[in-house]
Formats: sequence, structure tokens, C-alpha cells
Amino acid sequence: MIPIFVTVFAGVLGLVFGSFLNVCATRWPEEESVVKGRSHCRSCGRTLAWWENIPLLSWLALRGHCRTCKAWIGWRYPLAELAVGGLWAFSAWQTFLEAPDLATGNFTYDAAISLANGIARILFLWILVALAVMDAENYWLPDRLTYSGIALGFALAFARGGILASMNFGGGFDEWKHYVAFSLFYWFIGAVASAGGILVIRWLYIMIRGHEGIGMGDVKLVAMIGAWLGVHGAGLAFAVAVVLGALFALVILALPSARAKNHSWRLTKLPFGIFLCIGAAVSAFWGLPLIALYARWAGF
Repeated sequence: MIPIFVTVFAGVLGLVFGSFLNVCATRWPEEESVVKGRSHCRSCGRTLAWWENIPLLSWLALRGHCRTCKAWIGWRYPLAELAVGGLWAFSAWQTFLEAPDLATGNFTYDAAISLANGIARILFLWILVALAVMDAENYWLPDRLTYSGIALGFALAFARGGILASMNFGGGFDEWKHYVAFSLFYWFIGAVASAGGILVIRWLYIMIRGHEGIGMGDVKLVAMIGAWLGVHGAGLAFAVAVVLGALFALVILALPSARAKNHSWRLTKLPFGIFLCIGAAVSAFWGLPLIALYARWAGF
């Protein structure tokens, strides 16, 4: 019963934080505070009643329209809430699969690491969904999220090193320093190497094509992914993003509306950050088995 209860609780909590994500996605581009000022209709300005702020249910009850001016609220609101709620619930469930001892209360080393990773992962997923929404709507990956994500990735590395030292060496200060320093260095290299690789690709594209193909926001996002998942996890996220981006571009080009446009398809902008965020989520859940599968297939 414990895994089911925690999974449902994580899903409901994810809906609430998905609602807060919508507040951020709506107000940040307008440079408004996300903590001051009550929620209101963006069309008529009416302050919303408490029951109009219930995640997902309010949108369904209002059928996606303001009850005063009937303006369309948009699909982003329920989809973002569902995305965060679903990802948080799945992350909680996977945490129990990775460490069955958690359900019995047996707090072993593996259970401690899995619990720390599970808590960190839900925060990472919230940042990824927020960045994907921002990029989809505004072609914008805000520094406040990518830089904060990088800092939190290093904080997680610090915590991992501390848990590793405490569980294996009884918390000895010398051992603690060694493992924390190693962990921080490893994830720092992950962030720098990941961002450096994308910067090289960006520079080569500019040299060959004469214009920017990958924005600096994408570079910072990859650095953030590297800080959380290491260079291997970031590499997998980028590979998934490239495949998904290519498939999306092919679908767009196949549409009659795209063929009817006069401008060159090569100038069409794609929010690549969305695909990077999806790739990072895939890597966060299944990175190690996918990398191991590829290594066996490639004969490494």
C-alpha cells in the first residue's frame, strides 16, 4: 500500500506544482512577480475565485474558457499540470522499483541513494517541463531556470558524495572530503564537457551556414542536464533530442501548409529546447539501461 499511496500523493502534488508552473510561464515573460498578485483572467482582468484555481479540475469545469468574458484559456494549462503530475507519480513509483527496501522501512545504503535521487528527479522534471513550456510558447529558455538548475545539480552531487561517504565510511571527515570532491568534480566535468560539445557544434554550424543554428539557451540547458546526469546522460539526452527534432521537422515539412509557404524550409525555427527536455527526462528514467544496451550493441 505504501508505494501506491506515495505514488498518488506525488501525482496530486505534481498537479499543484504544475499549476504553479503555469503561473511562472504566464508571468515571467511579462516580467511579473509569481508570488505577488492574485491569479486573474489575462483577457478581462477579473480576479479568479478560489475554485477556479484548482489544478486540472477548474479547467474542466470551465471547459477551458473564462466564465466572465469567455476567452479561451488554452491547452497549455491542463497539459502542463498533467505532465508534472504524471511525471512525478511515475518517478515516485520507479523509486520504489529501484529500492524495494523503501516500502518496508529498511533504510539501506541503496535505499538512501534511490530516495535522494527520486526526490532530486522530481525537481529536475519540474524544471524540464517549465523550460519546455517556455521554449514552446516564447522560444525562450530563461537563465533563472538553467542557472538555478546547474547550481541544484551540483548541490545534488554534493549530497550524493556525502551519503556515499557516510554510508561506507561512517562519516569520517577525510573520506567525506574525498568522496564529495570526487562527486562534484565528476558532475562538473559532465556540465562543462556537455556544454563544450554543443558549443563546438554551434560554432561549426555558424561557420558552415553563416547563421546561428543552436542558441545559447540550448547550450546552457545542456550544461544543466550534464550537471544532473553527467556527460553520458547529457549525450543520451542530446541524441534523443536530435532524433525527435528530425522526426518533428519531417512531419512539419509533410504538411500542406508548410509546402505552401514561400520562404525556405531551412529558415524554419524549431524550439529545440523541447526535445532536449524530453531527452533529458528519458535519460533521467532509463539512462543507465539505454547506455548499457547501446554499449552491448556497439561491442564496447
